[in-house]
Amino acid sequence: MAEIVRMPKLSDTMTEGVVAAWHKKVGDVVESGELLAEIETDKATMEFESFQDGVLLHIGVQTGDAAPVDGVLCVLGEKDEDIKKLLADAAKASTASNEPAPVSTDKPPVAIVSKEVTPQKPQASPAPAPAPVAAVSAPVYRAPNTRVIASPLAKKLADKLGLSLDRIPGSGEGGRVVKSDVENFKMASASGMPVVSQERFSEVGVSQMRKTIARRLAESKFSAPHFYLSISIDMSNAIQARNAINAQGLYKISFNDMVVKSAAVSLRKNPAVNSSWLEDKIRYNEHVNIGVAVAVDDGLLVPVVRFADSKSFATIGEEVREFAGKAKDKTLQPSDWEGSTFTISNLGMFGIENFTAIINPPDACILAIGGISDVPVVKNGEVVPGHVMKVTLSCDHRVVDGATGAAFLKDFKNLLENPVLMLV
Repeated sequence: MAEIVRMPKLSDTMTEGVVAAWHKKVGDVVESGELLAEIETDKATMEFESFQDGVLLHIGVQTGDAAPVDGVLCVLGEKDEDIKKLLADAAKASTASNEPAPVSTDKPPVAIVSKEVTPQKPQASPAPAPAPVAAVSAPVYRAPNTRVIASPLAKKLADKLGLSLDRIPGSGEGGRVVKSDVENFKMASASGMPVVSQERFSEVGVSQMRKTIARRLAESKFSAPHFYLSISIDMSNAIQARNAINAQGLYKISFNDMVVKSAAVSLRKNPAVNSSWLEDKIRYNEHVNIGVAVAVDDGLLVPVVRFADSKSFATIGEEVREFAGKAKDKTLQPSDWEGSTFTISNLGMFGIENFTAIINPPDACILAIGGISDVPVVKNGEVVPGHVMKVTLSCDHRVVDGATGAAFLKDFKNLLENPVLMLV
């Protein structure tokens, strides 16, 4: 008997999915556990296996198209089975679920006063806007047979240079072409630069990931009362420690690995920061799971280093590099990004000195890491070369107060300025 296979909910925030690829076509035999399709969620492209045997009788979502969770993905059944009624019932059920709730009519009657209305002729629908015309290397600025308004000097110079005025955009009043317009057009043409005389743009559809990022961060920014705490950290000792570790040749660690470890140990000392806002209660987490923001083409993913306070620099670095590779390949699994208790966003490698980040709910805080700058600092009353890194902690004021966040940053700073303490 034919059964509808519905769009699965493959992540906790997924509301719709896009079929990235079908591995079967209509008429193919499908076995339970066999790869049926690849589905792009808001965070990754995941393989979807069939849970039943049968013949693929119908594909409800074509490659590249989206469907809501529980929408009709496909139909599996016996060969040549009639599925028209099954699809009709599914469409009817979907329509019924999308109908607005009936409006109550239990209101006092309203008196209706009639008056004569003069009938009007229906207005013609406005003509649809013309489709945009693809621009060419030297686009025509004016429509054909349109009179060109130009100054005498512009006309004389254009004639001397052998240029057509209808291709030269005018900067004068009413689009009037002046001498400088002709000169600029000639210079641009000689340099090989495109002369754009009409507005141009391109548009692309919003990916599932970008939709979710937009929704979740908007909810976070406008529902969680953010406040920010910034501090500067002397990274001289951290630089020496990193160089010494990497010189051994056993493994390579990054400053980000040291930042994750320092944050994890500091969270263990400041459990109030390692918390989550759950609307009607606050959860104080006894475990430390650090979400590390990873940039990908479509947006941002936050895989989680679990129990980071008990892991070494090398182990943290190995996990983060593995997550980054999987994120770029869109092979992260839900277990890779769920369950963070704190988030770190590091833009230091891009030369960003300081920034603020939006909290990743339900976490109570996120730490923004800037780059290490070579600047003069004062030590023992003398100005000496220094290596300073600025960080900013974004806090949800419903959970974390200023003094609580400041205590965390004090410990975080102390650990990075004395990295040997993280080895104890």
